[in-house]
Amino acid sequence: MMDFFNNVFSWLPELLAATPLTLILTLVAGIFGLVFGTLLALARLSNILILSVPANMFMFVMRGTPLLVQLYLIYYGLGQILPGTWVRHSVLWPYLRDGFTYAVIALSMNQAAYNGEVLRGALRSIPKGQIEASMAMGMTNLQILQRVRLPLAFRDCLPVLTSDIIILLKSTALVSTITVLELMGTARMIQRESLQIYEPLIACGLVYFAVVMVLTNIMRPVESRLTRFRKGNA
Repeated sequence: MMDFFNNVFSWLPELLAATPLTLILTLVAGIFGLVFGTLLALARLSNILILSVPANMFMFVMRGTPLLVQLYLIYYGLGQILPGTWVRHSVLWPYLRDGFTYAVIALSMNQAAYNGEVLRGALRSIPKGQIEASMAMGMTNLQILQRVRLPLAFRDCLPVLTSDIIILLKSTALVSTITVLELMGTARMIQRESLQIYEPLIACGLVYFAVVMVLTNIMRPVESRLTRFRKGNA
């Protein structure tokens, strides 16, 4: 039993070295997903069909299919869409040959679909009285969006967005299937090299658990501060 735990802890330094890549994936995909998700939410709420229909279809497809399938389609599919040697000689090739790029694209698109649906609900739940009061003050629609609607929507759905970030962090484990050596990819490499099955996985799980706990403790005071008005109304 002692040898088992020694093996588990012996792999922690190597896994910790791969943790920054997991965090970078989470951060980059989280930012892109939030920005794109905000645009999707606004497009879905628009009365312009050329905006609302494609946004609705995109969110429906991305939320209705597994992330792993999306990852494979983007990683392997672009190789079929962009054939020819010209790609290898273009300035994009250093990025197109790296699995990290495809991982960011897939994770960002998936995250955007969920963030967009959350923000759409938050935007629709804003009391009409606040919008009418802003209009009475002479604000334009753009000013109302920037100063009233979006800040209120982000504040209301912050706990859900935080949960989505935690889910995104754990979803990065799937990118190990496209040769990205983040936490899970490193654990799988250790399995192949050491012929140990459980020890690397347990060590990997411990690192994920520690990172999730740190992120949760960072976001909890932010959520409490931004949602303190709810406690006052309770």
